[in-house]
Amino acid sequence: MTSRIYLDYNATTPLADEVAAEMSRFLSEPFGNPSSLHWAGVPARDAVEKARSQVAALLSCDATELVFTSGGTEANNQVIKGLFFRKCNSDPPFHVITSCIEHPAVLEPCSFLERCGAAVTRLPVDRHGLVDPDDVRRAIRPGTALVSIMHANNEVGTIQPLLEIAEIAREHGVLVHTDAAQTVGKIPVDVESLGVDFLSVAGHKLYGPKGVGALYIREGMEVEPLLHGAGHEAGRRAGTENILEIVGLGAACELAFAWIDDGSIVELRDRLWHSLEVSFGDQVVLNGHPTRRLPNTLNASFRGYSGGELLAAMPSIAASTGSACHAGSMHVSPVLAAMGVAHDVALGAVRFSLGRETTRQDIETVVDLLMQRNLRESTVS
Repeated sequence: MTSRIYLDYNATTPLADEVAAEMSRFLSEPFGNPSSLHWAGVPARDAVEKARSQVAALLSCDATELVFTSGGTEANNQVIKGLFFRKCNSDPPFHVITSCIEHPAVLEPCSFLERCGAAVTRLPVDRHGLVDPDDVRRAIRPGTALVSIMHANNEVGTIQPLLEIAEIAREHGVLVHTDAAQTVGKIPVDVESLGVDFLSVAGHKLYGPKGVGALYIREGMEVEPLLHGAGHEAGRRAGTENILEIVGLGAACELAFAWIDDGSIVELRDRLWHSLEVSFGDQVVLNGHPTRRLPNTLNASFRGYSGGELLAAMPSIAASTGSACHAGSMHVSPVLAAMGVAHDVALGAVRFSLGRETTRQDIETVVDLLMQRNLRESTVS
């Protein structure tokens, strides 16, 4: 029986052993409320602030510019809705620019704003999944308050030209947010180098726990909190801090320094692609930018076949036909459709996303299993 192989790290990552060990220390102590000033609360507050500094170090920002959240989705919502609620009575109406290939955690809040009277422009992408910065320039108009463009796409891995976009936005006094859930911990993410005002982090994408994230808010920027209550997180997010998971996120960010720019993931990813090309020739198609993409991500289409059926025939392999949020759907990925990928090609897409535990043997096994499916003789009705 074939050993199970996990190649869905863009969906979620396993909890790193070092992170689990750090979290276990906080299962019983300190137990106090971080807002309390007595002997039980101060150690809890110290743990939260240490984690904040660890996250800040990875993003090259000041610790005071970080708000802990329940994940990337909340962070995205807080920026997009929070800015709107600050400026919803503005004239002309609030306008946000985004792209058509964003994660639903950005697209859905934007759709919500439209129902509240805001205007939203969804920019197209080219065949590689790239946003054209000139399209951003042309879309800016009176009332434009925010540009929200993801750092890298979760399905094809394409990395966006954020700095160029940010420079254009800044020329017009427009704020910039990026969903960096897929890049933090995989490639260097420096908020100053990117030129962004807001940046979202998801803990479970970088070997941290699920249910925790962070939002970078550039000093001097203000957004309306999603949650109103006591003055936690410097008044930016009400609710007693989740110490256990915040500690886990901090530990994961500290560990990430050792793995960024390692080079081994890129080598394995490229080996997988080369093996697929040798095995299937022009029957396999690369989706996404050939070089400007995440080092761990390979989205490949098998012409004339269903990606879902390919994976179903290999139950020992954990991979994806697109975003994990769309798992199980036989519909063509909206991201691939927006990139202009032909319907029959897009239907055969499989996203392989590698991680720290991926080995060369894993890659060889996956290719062997695909060959055993007799793809050349198979047909899709």
